[in-house]
Amino acid sequence: MPDNRGVTYQGPGKVEVQAIAYPEFELKDGPGVNPANVGRKVPHGAIIKTVATNICGSDQHMVRGRTTAPAGLTLGHEITGEVIETGPDVEFIKKGDLVSVPFNIACGRCRNCKEGKTGVCENVNPDRPGSAYGYVDMGGWVGGQANYVLVPYADWNLLKFPDKDRAMEKILDLAMLSDIFPTGFHGCVSAGVKPGSTVYIAGAGPVGLAAGVSAFLLGAAVVIIGDLNKERLAQAGSFGCETIDVSEGEPQDQIEQILGEPEVDCAVDAVGFEARGHGAEAATEHPATVLNSLMTITRAGGALGIPGLYVTGDPGAADEAAKKGSLSIRLGLGWAKSLAFTTGQCPVMRYNRQLMMAILNDRVQIAKAVNATPISLDQAPQGYEEFDKGAARKYVLDPNGMLAKSSA
Repeated sequence: MPDNRGVTYQGPGKVEVQAIAYPEFELKDGPGVNPANVGRKVPHGAIIKTVATNICGSDQHMVRGRTTAPAGLTLGHEITGEVIETGPDVEFIKKGDLVSVPFNIACGRCRNCKEGKTGVCENVNPDRPGSAYGYVDMGGWVGGQANYVLVPYADWNLLKFPDKDRAMEKILDLAMLSDIFPTGFHGCVSAGVKPGSTVYIAGAGPVGLAAGVSAFLLGAAVVIIGDLNKERLAQAGSFGCETIDVSEGEPQDQIEQILGEPEVDCAVDAVGFEARGHGAEAATEHPATVLNSLMTITRAGGALGIPGLYVTGDPGAADEAAKKGSLSIRLGLGWAKSLAFTTGQCPVMRYNRQLMMAILNDRVQIAKAVNATPISLDQAPQGYEEFDKGAARKYVLDPNGMLAKSSA
């Protein structure tokens, strides 16, 4: 068996690249593995040699110590790779296929999967519906910021790229299909973005930037992105978004300067539970700020897409209610305006094939928009540190040197 190394969470603010077990077609005990999943056979799985695996803002929540993630957890749920071995029950995926791995792990057999709700599969996490690689309370499936990773239900979960050589030419773009591009797109679809829409997106991190790209792809007339980070706002402006610095005040005032009115048709929360206040409160955490702000600035009868992460357990929260995921949101305002809300994991398979075709046919340049930046596996701790400081980059790990070869 080849050696396998992975990025592991070691406690708040610390990740290390360590030797980890090579994948087998059975879920073994380890940090974060649900006891009910230990010993689970995976004859329907495939072992993937990782070509690209991204650092995600959701990973960063764990690394900051803002979840109940255990030390030793192997991180990483944004995986693109080459199939090197398949289990005996895999029928259609073959050795050598280049594939995108949706970050949601789904069985393809349960009611939710059959209804297209793959973000809340009922059979992969014994604790509750929904699962993901390398993530706290998600069943304990080993993360993919590693040389090799196991993907269960391979025929169902894997998106095969139709032409391997052509895909490698656009591999940084295609690496965004595992999570942030479909997640940003889902945020816009669930917010009701259509041709001619005016759209406000809270957060200029990678998901917010992906939402901006998605809004244009869906035909939006004006896309406005708000953030506190000037470098990230500049990145949003680089592909045509209007930008506002929310440290200067409430978004509606600046939206009115752009649109001539203080409301938008559609709004997307790409920030989540570590939100900060606006204006004078910009240095302080206020986890309900974005949700309340979006309800204020979205027109009556509109909708909010909420791909930003909210958790049921936040040990680093400022108050006891927020530690349990209870936030002071103005639900009465949302009700009075007849607003629709869509939350939860993006069902990646609902969008990834269509977005793959947009990439392969030069309809979108998502890697450029999010400033995709390849780094080696050993540089992962540095990448996490820089990302935590607000770098306007989407760090893409290259565990096996295959990105370097493709660009040589």
